[in-house]
This record gives sequence, C-alpha cells and structure tokens, in this order.
Amino acid sequence: MSKSIWLFFDIGSTLIDETECYNHRIRDAIEGTDITFEQFNEKRIFFAKQNLKSDVEAIKFFGLTKTSWHTEDMKPYPEAENVLKTLSEQGYNIGIIANQSLGTQSRLESWGLMKYIRLVAASAEEGVAKPDKEIFLRALSRAECPPENSFMIGDRLDNDIEPAKRLGMKTIWVKQGFNAYQQPVNEFQQADYAVEGLRDILEVLL
Repeated sequence: MSKSIWLFFDIGSTLIDETECYNHRIRDAIEGTDITFEQFNEKRIFFAKQNLKSDVEAIKFFGLTKTSWHTEDMKPYPEAENVLKTLSEQGYNIGIIANQSLGTQSRLESWGLMKYIRLVAASAEEGVAKPDKEIFLRALSRAECPPENSFMIGDRLDNDIEPAKRLGMKTIWVKQGFNAYQQPVNEFQQADYAVEGLRDILEVLL
C-alpha cells in the first residue's frame, strides 16, 4: 500500500481506553440511589445496540443527573504506542480527528503519543464536532490529502465511519468499548474493515 497515505485516528475507545472514565461517571451518577452498577450497565448495552450514546441515554432513562467526565482516568490502550510507532516507521502520516475537551495535544504529549502524530483536529479547539463533515475537511485540507488517500480509524459508526465514507475516505472500525455493540444502519456505516482491537490494524495496513 502506498505510504503517501494519511491515517486519521479517533481518540476515545480507539487509541485511549475510557473504561474507567465511564465507570467513574456511572458510580457518581448512581451514588445515593438504589440503582446498581449492573442495572445501569445493562441499560447501557441496550442503548448501545440502538446506536445511541449509551451512558447519556441510560442516565436519562433512570432520571439521573449527568456527572463529570474525569479526563485523569483516560489512559492509552497498552498497544497504542507500538501501533502508532510501527505505522509511522512504515511511512504513514498520522493525524487525529476527535471530539475532545480542550487540551487534546497536551494529553497526547503526556501519554507519549504526540511524537508519532503530525496533525490534530479536535472539536474543542475547532469549534466543530463529528459527525459534522467540516472537521474532517479541515483535517484533510491541512494534510493536503485527498479523501481517497486517507483512512478514518474509530470506534463509532455514526461519528467516525459514516461521515468519513461520505467524503470518500477509507474506514477502519475498531470494535472497542460499548460502541462495539453498534450495528450499521446504512451503506455508509459499513466500514471497509472491522477489527477487534488496535493491534489488528497492522494486519490491514502492513
């Protein structure tokens, strides 16, 4: 495969494990109620299978208040650095297209990942969020890369795969986190490749 290719990664549940962030939010939300963690998680799975944002919908279902997101609980998946390093060494250009709070580049630096990444388009700084095509177009423009020479790699069919495919990008669905329960509802949500974890991306691209 030509190495004049750009690989755009999502962050949450793609490069970064947010499991404890979600668990922390759930524990805070159900504190002082008789709702168990297991009951809440069952509803999360129920809503995830409907392609909905599972934690937010479960909070609404139980009539709870949405609690804080603890960015300090975010941590890279164990294989994240090796995957980025390997792809970078193979000549791929690596970028980020992600819905994130302010400070994405600083967090990537603190995790030791920024040295492999050439471009970051994050929603808080851009003022536009996925699935809006504008954030994808900005990243492609800065990369001076036509859509057909790029991949979008992410965990969400609605936010990552569909908008990228509509623009002509290739797509890899990483089935991690609760969005692994999603089901394609149209042709644009049919990823070009679906993998069970980050390491499997190497089999697709190398």
